[in-house]
Amino acid sequence: KIKAHLFPRKHIFLEPVHQSQRNKKRTHKEEFKMGESDNNGKVSREEEEQPLSPAARLFHSPSFNCYIIAILGCNTKFKPDVIKSGLEQTLLKHPRFSSKLVADDGQRWTKTIVDLEDHVIVPDLDPNIDFADQFAEDYISDLTTKPMDLSKPLWELHLLNIKTSDAEAVGVFRIHHSMGDGASLISLLLACTRKTLDPEALPSVPENKRADSTNSGGFWWFLLAFWSVLRLIWNTLVDVLLFGVTVMFMKDTKTPIKGAPGVEHNIKKFVHRTISLDDIKLVKNALNMTVNDVVLGITQAGLSQYVNRRYGEAEIDEGEKQRKSNLPKSIRLRATILVNLRPTVGIQALANMMEKGSKTRWGNLIGYILLPFTIALQDDPLDYVRKAKATIDRKKRSLESICTFSGGVLVLRTFGVKVAAALTHKVLSNTTMAFSSMVGPLEEISFYGHPLAYIAPSVYGHPHALTIHYQSYVNKMTIALAVDPNVIPDPYQLCDDLEESLKLIHDAILKKV
Repeated sequence: KIKAHLFPRKHIFLEPVHQSQRNKKRTHKEEFKMGESDNNGKVSREEEEQPLSPAARLFHSPSFNCYIIAILGCNTKFKPDVIKSGLEQTLLKHPRFSSKLVADDGQRWTKTIVDLEDHVIVPDLDPNIDFADQFAEDYISDLTTKPMDLSKPLWELHLLNIKTSDAEAVGVFRIHHSMGDGASLISLLLACTRKTLDPEALPSVPENKRADSTNSGGFWWFLLAFWSVLRLIWNTLVDVLLFGVTVMFMKDTKTPIKGAPGVEHNIKKFVHRTISLDDIKLVKNALNMTVNDVVLGITQAGLSQYVNRRYGEAEIDEGEKQRKSNLPKSIRLRATILVNLRPTVGIQALANMMEKGSKTRWGNLIGYILLPFTIALQDDPLDYVRKAKATIDRKKRSLESICTFSGGVLVLRTFGVKVAAALTHKVLSNTTMAFSSMVGPLEEISFYGHPLAYIAPSVYGHPHALTIHYQSYVNKMTIALAVDPNVIPDPYQLCDDLEESLKLIHDAILKKV
């Protein structure tokens, strides 16, 4: 879904996309350099054809055929010719966006000529159409029922020039997940934008701040380091064991938000809600936490309220005026998180690649993490955030994602794509939802001269009825939901619960000040 990131070293959740990052050593032989050419400027055969990475092959299996959706709200009407001209100068110079799958075995990318008329779709719409928000939702949902033409590069851009409640026009990127991980594809999208107030400047995003080293070389430091290594090993062993048990038989509790078998083939609905990033940061600073801790706490609180309501409206005690819990005593509810193990390509590096043909790295190197959620009604709203921080801190001290990636590659090479896809599908089917989060630009940006109001990425095609993605942009945070309407018929109610949870947590902080 969607990358995405919590842990700086492994790029999970709110993942800073640095404008300048050093190219690191190749970590997998199926990654490749983009923009390479020989001394005469001709593209080499290695550049003409590239093998699919193990993860890319998985994303083409029938039970795990995943697509990334990026919804762009625009403050002005789209000018299709301007956008097509911009795409020719940028995105089409990226090898993935100008390559198709080889027809014989589907295991290689091969360069092809791109006709933008096949990829930029501009439906003829009445700009004053009634119920524009509902029309846009239905249009995007309908895309989830239509497979892409494998004889062409696997991406589309739909431009809807209709005014919705929060934008003058809506753009929809649909990209097959085999073309790259979510974090890299969003970075590529940002590399095609510029600051609205400085049209020549690339977007700026927050950089990840590393903690200062406390290496004193003394006995106590050595003892602490030894204990940290032991804890890392133990946590990794426990997580890998739980992952293996999940593959075999351990399932999440059957709650009202858990999809039934075959949910990956159902139509999906995409909705979003914008909340205040400043309010999230206030909670973060007051509790000395990270934005990810607060985001996960908000999600736990909102899901608890929503699931409790779905189990049946609670009775109200007239004396206490408190909502009582209808939740079962013990709920196992876990989110599957796809972890990008390869250093994310920076915006500047991608922009240079598209503009100058410089070299950069690309490819899916994805591991998995199973993140447990605490579903319960807490008396103190801040307990949701405290429990979230404890969960995140525990996952930071584990190599689960590296082990699941290595195990997946081993299974794929030993038993083939079908077995690897079946095991991956089993893990996701036995969990409840997908969850990710990503950091975005600090200033307003424009997409080929079109100022953006919001960015709402998501993913579909995996066996979950609910996917939650958080995307920051300037001083806002967009919550993007992808749901199976047969399982979650009222996604706006879930948005309300998430928004209300932030308010309760924010107000609880203000009372303590």
